[in-house]
Amino acid sequence: MKAIVCVKQVPDTSGVVAVKEDGTMDRSKMATITNPDDMNAIEAALQLKDATGCEVVVVSMGPPPAESMLRELLAMGADKAVLVSAREFGGSDTFATSQILAAAINKIGVGPEDVVFCGRQAIDGDTAQVGPQIAEKLHLPQVSYVADIKKEGNTLTVKRMLEDGFMLLKVNTPCLLTCIKELNLPRYMSVGGVMECYQKPLEIYNYETLKDDPLIEVDTIGLQGSPTNVYKSFSPPVKGAGQMLEGDGKATCEELVKLLDAKHLI
Repeated sequence: MKAIVCVKQVPDTSGVVAVKEDGTMDRSKMATITNPDDMNAIEAALQLKDATGCEVVVVSMGPPPAESMLRELLAMGADKAVLVSAREFGGSDTFATSQILAAAINKIGVGPEDVVFCGRQAIDGDTAQVGPQIAEKLHLPQVSYVADIKKEGNTLTVKRMLEDGFMLLKVNTPCLLTCIKELNLPRYMSVGGVMECYQKPLEIYNYETLKDDPLIEVDTIGLQGSPTNVYKSFSPPVKGAGQMLEGDGKATCEELVKLLDAKHLI
């Protein structure tokens, strides 16, 4: 049994967002982190490993520096890592990315008891499309926005969050789940894990590795094969300083009304 986890290295949006003159992000000048929702997916897979002894495989598509992120995930407890990296894959949108990741997962192999985990969405795109698209291309049942998982044999009982409540669903393996932050609290790397992470296998899948998969076609991958393109990236405007009104009497309320009226907010 395997737990396959799709992860992404993303810019740390809590810091400075560097934007080039042409409107694209200058990733070389920005700190990077593992996508937060993907950390919850990793923890879910590691908890499944703790309960069943399954193998945890992490897979990421990105440039060579993403290897350091994968090493950190190996230090957390993952057993194997796969980095999908090639110039032919650069500039892929969600459609092309899901094609490539689905091909990589095909090569890893999905068994009858396996579970594919993804984060709900990446903070640099916020589309929440890649996970469901991977499921469709692998012909796997999927449940999104998962906040709880219980495994019984080849069946998972999952709690799917909604805006006004939740659903309890049963899904048979193999399947794909997209995880949200309410699912768990990701663990830290262990000292032993840090010592062992460079002894664990990390494979590189390039274009030559995946080109024979039916999903990999020149006109469906990379920038040229992407139906959508980013028009422009920009830093959000800096918010002005707030104003605090003290007191709870009528005079304070009247002052608040005057301020809102002056800004044409009421």
